[in-house]
Amino acid sequence: MNPAPTQKSTHLPTHAAPRARRLADPLFFLIMGGLSSCFVLLIVLLIAADLLFTSWGAFSEALLKREIQEAIRLTLLSCTAAALLSLWVATPLGYLLSRYRFPGRWIVDTLVDIPIVLPPLVLGLSLLILFHLNWGDWQLDRWFRDELKFPVTFHWPAVVLAQFTVSCAFAIRTMRVTFDQINPRAEDVARTLGCTRGQAFVKIALPQAVRGMVAATTIAWARALGEFGPILVFAGSTRGRTEVLSTTVFLELSIGRLDAAVAVSLLMVGLAIVVLLILRGVGTGLSGVDR
Repeated sequence: MNPAPTQKSTHLPTHAAPRARRLADPLFFLIMGGLSSCFVLLIVLLIAADLLFTSWGAFSEALLKREIQEAIRLTLLSCTAAALLSLWVATPLGYLLSRYRFPGRWIVDTLVDIPIVLPPLVLGLSLLILFHLNWGDWQLDRWFRDELKFPVTFHWPAVVLAQFTVSCAFAIRTMRVTFDQINPRAEDVARTLGCTRGQAFVKIALPQAVRGMVAATTIAWARALGEFGPILVFAGSTRGRTEVLSTTVFLELSIGRLDAAVAVSLLMVGLAIVVLLILRGVGTGLSGVDR
């Protein structure tokens, strides 16, 4: 009898498996790093192009202009105010959307996303119409101006309100994700031990959400810094009154001063980097986690 034909082994030699594994890891990082570096490289090239286009003389000249200094001051104040207001609203609303299922929740969840998807000019126009729409003999802008002696439209409060309307939506999304990642069991245990819902929120949930709150503030501040469309429509771009850095770029471009526009753009990039680093450092210190 002829012996049964032997089947060829389909397994790799024992020495080939470690070699394939050694090649697989570098290939993985090469692919992942190559894809990831595309966007990072784009940002670096954009900043490098601005740096190469302008000069230190143009940059210092722009910083010494009185109207740009006033725009810097208003930008810092309005972005900070909008970010703090956003955090003040986003923390409770993000908590409610994360923890509770109440009637109309899906409507609220949809409404808070509208400023994110709505075109900026439309948002600014909607704010302008809201404040100037006549409800019979009553008008919101007139009530603020005459009764409260606090004009809003085409004044600095309009800048803050326009920035807040957009940045708050991003802060709410950040805080909701933050509370989604926090296990509610500790809050339930605290309530069984005699804490009210408010005490459980303040003593249990908030300390665990500190890093999320810092992230929400960072995103809100950065988004307020780059806001342009709603500010231009609702607050205008009056120099010395409602001009912020984003509208400064527009004003400098409109009169053909490209060097000054690029210099202000670089200033905005620098401010964004400084604020992001400071807030992230504060978040790391509060959380006690080393990066």
